[in-house]
Amino acid sequence: MAKHSMKCHPDTPAKTVDEFAVDVERQENDRIWVRYHVEAPVDALELGFPREAQRRDGLWQTTCFEAFVMEADIPVYLEFNFAPSSEWAAYSFSGYRESMEELPMPIAPELSNDASQSHFALEATFELPHAFADIDLLLAIAAVIEERDGTKSYWSLAHPAGAPDFHHPDCFTLRLPARAEP
Repeated sequence: MAKHSMKCHPDTPAKTVDEFAVDVERQENDRIWVRYHVEAPVDALELGFPREAQRRDGLWQTTCFEAFVMEADIPVYLEFNFAPSSEWAAYSFSGYRESMEELPMPIAPELSNDASQSHFALEATFELPHAFADIDLLLAIAAVIEERDGTKSYWSLAHPAGAPDFHHPDCFTLRLPARAEP
């Protein structure tokens, strides 16, 4: 498992984030585990308040951690959103920003977080639909970080030219091979 550095979009600089990295692992039973680790004074971040873990739309409007999953050369992709509050969302798309539908999640994502004065980390473990099992995947890992003063920065492993756009094919840079059979 390798640590991957997140890049801030040049048009949306952060004021207080010193460093941002993610770890990603493909687990058994079609599960993905992601740890988002933000080095910043935690009291400068807008993290919301803990809530009941439930599905909710619009999480991207404030601090939100995201994972997009697709099979290489296939336009269908999935979007997962995770909030520090424990709320989450999951969607499917038939192509680039096309035909967005709520993705059925028979098992809700497992979310946890930890923080200190100098960092915030969120871990998410989520199941993929059966159609995404046993195939090589491409991921786009992204986040919106809102600071208490209202500053919003947009982070990804890679950014396309122009405005921040986590759905763009150029963001799908992390390759996760199919798990080898034991």
